[in-house]
Amino acid sequence: HEYYFKKVAEGKNKMSVLNAVRAKPVYRMFAVIRNNKFYEKEYQNVLA
Repeated sequence: HEYYFKKVAEGKNKMSVLNAVRAKPVYRMFAVIRNNKFYEKEYQNVLA
């Protein structure tokens, strides 16, 4: 909810924000499948 309201307040189009929110879990799901790993809620990027 916070992300959506923040982006709309920044002047982003509501449907664009909604599509971005919908895509996030899909991107994560396919990354888990592609990497053959379990989902880690508290994932830490080792490159950063």
